[in-house]
Amino acid sequence: MCGMSLKPYLVIFLTTERQWNPAQVGFAIAITNIAGILTQTPIGAVVDASKHKRLLIAIASLAIAVSYWMIIHAQAFPAVIAAQASIGVAAVTIIPAVSAISLGLVGPDRLNQRIGRNEAFNRGGNAVTAVAAGVLAQLTGLVWIFYLLVLLCLITVVLVFRIQSRNIDNTLARSDDGTDNDPEQRQPRTTIKDLLHDRPLLIFSLSVFLFYAANAALLPLLSQQLTGGQSNMPSAFISACIAVSQFTTIPVAAWAGTNADRWGRKPLLLLAFAATTLRAFLYGLNANPWFVVGVQSLDGIASGIFAVLLVVVVADLTKGTGRFNLAQGAIYTTIGLGAALSNLAIGFLVKTAGFSTGFFTLSAIAEMGMIWLGLTMPETKGSK
Repeated sequence: MCGMSLKPYLVIFLTTERQWNPAQVGFAIAITNIAGILTQTPIGAVVDASKHKRLLIAIASLAIAVSYWMIIHAQAFPAVIAAQASIGVAAVTIIPAVSAISLGLVGPDRLNQRIGRNEAFNRGGNAVTAVAAGVLAQLTGLVWIFYLLVLLCLITVVLVFRIQSRNIDNTLARSDDGTDNDPEQRQPRTTIKDLLHDRPLLIFSLSVFLFYAANAALLPLLSQQLTGGQSNMPSAFISACIAVSQFTTIPVAAWAGTNADRWGRKPLLLLAFAATTLRAFLYGLNANPWFVVGVQSLDGIASGIFAVLLVVVVADLTKGTGRFNLAQGAIYTTIGLGAALSNLAIGFLVKTAGFSTGFFTLSAIAEMGMIWLGLTMPETKGSK
């Protein structure tokens, strides 16, 4: 729950409480992703090398708590931007560390199911938090949503050390085949240069970029459209949007983890792109708050599938290389780049052409991604 994104609420807070315009808000959201872009790949290498993955999660959780505390109390634009940058670095530390611990605990053969369960629990926690956030916003004010996340981050620090370090196989956690422990069988570990020449990994990276370029700006953009100068009503609807999405994701993520081998990776990824294409298009047609809350179930389908399959596909493509987290870091760099450019560009587009144009543009980007994936991406199940 500490990893729950508060971007929609932050959009409302900056728009209504700080009176920022869409371009300023877009920059504040984008800076989080820019910070992730600059640090994600090296952090992936750190996670590969580290035997203290629990500590990495604890430090990142504390950083998020301190950053949101700054956002609440700091008035200056540079202070908010600095806090957003810190959140970006912390977020890109937690994600690969959790995946690495999962791989180290269960191994590659059970990773599909484990990631599916992880994502189901993650989205369940997010859904409960979204409901609590909506109630808090109505009863006590928007700022208490941020205090709630600070508390959850502190709880995360305590809970992560409940995982026993001795149960985490750090060799498996980086997708190594274990031969580095045997001098006679040791092979040179895959380098960053090798990863840059891995064609399936490059194709998948561009697919991921297009998915998040289409998806990342949708809810923040919707938040701005619903705000209309009010602070309480929009936060309730945004909480409902998040809750619908998260509750939908819970069974979808579990289903994706169970069926990734049966269906294959590619068909499920295409389904995620189709759901995002339709969701963005429907947002452009109708801005009725209750309508968009219902449409958010499509986000649950797309995000539930993509969150699981992203980790599984990277594990497929890096099996035996010892560079699972480095490659995962590179993939999340493309996510950050896609999300940052999406929020920044759409903010300026909406300012000049309106919200409907922004939503239709994001729908077109998702459709491009679906076509690209369908034509170029190989099936990765059993690829190595």
